[in-house]
Amino acid sequence: MNQEIADKVVLITGASSGLGEATARHLAAQGAHLVLGARRQDRLEALAAEIRAAGGQAAFAVTDVTRKDDVAALVQTALTHFGRLDVMINNAGLMSVAPLRELKVDEWDAMIDINVKGVLYGIAAALPVFQKQDSGHFINIASVAGLKVFGNAAVYSATKFAVRTISEGLRAEIGGKIRSTVISPGAVASELKHGSSHAESASAVLDFYQMAIPADAVARAIAFAITQPADVDINEIVLRPTVQEF
Repeated sequence: MNQEIADKVVLITGASSGLGEATARHLAAQGAHLVLGARRQDRLEALAAEIRAAGGQAAFAVTDVTRKDDVAALVQTALTHFGRLDVMINNAGLMSVAPLRELKVDEWDAMIDINVKGVLYGIAAALPVFQKQDSGHFINIASVAGLKVFGNAAVYSATKFAVRTISEGLRAEIGGKIRSTVISPGAVASELKHGSSHAESASAVLDFYQMAIPADAVARAIAFAITQPADVDINEIVLRPTVQEF
């Protein structure tokens, strides 16, 4: 139990696996009340049941972050079950890596819809709640690919540069009592590495992810940002395997 986290209502998109799932478990163990969103209902049910069996509190709603009404409904789930929302973690993401010449236009659209519009929909749903409460904390998951473009990942990198840009603009606008944090992970164990349909690129990604660190590393970084005093805003955390070069 962590007194700085205990009883905070934390919403996580993309909570059914990877970073989202690890973060849910970690924060629940610290006493947070979890609101879980993802597309896979069976996994959400299992995770919520696990948290409750361990003595924690968790609610969930099937959520597709490309649908703004779904995200709004997920925020409403937090208000219905817990009466407030303290932390909005925009985590859902897709990494589909391929050379631009392959013209994977549908995958470009999907990354923009999930990685960029999904974050914006999260902000649109939670910001009015935070403003009414006069408190709140956005945590947006970007990537080291939002710091440097790497081979065959121009569109993915563009979406993660966008997440960092949106987050910084949000921080500048809301300031004061509402916090904004960007987490930019490197190779972290998750399903993200399975998003590429281009065979050569997919193979390269899997090779690269041999160095991946556990998803719990991101969960601990998120917890660190949440536990800071109200007048301290951790604006950005970059974490990667020690051996990762970029």
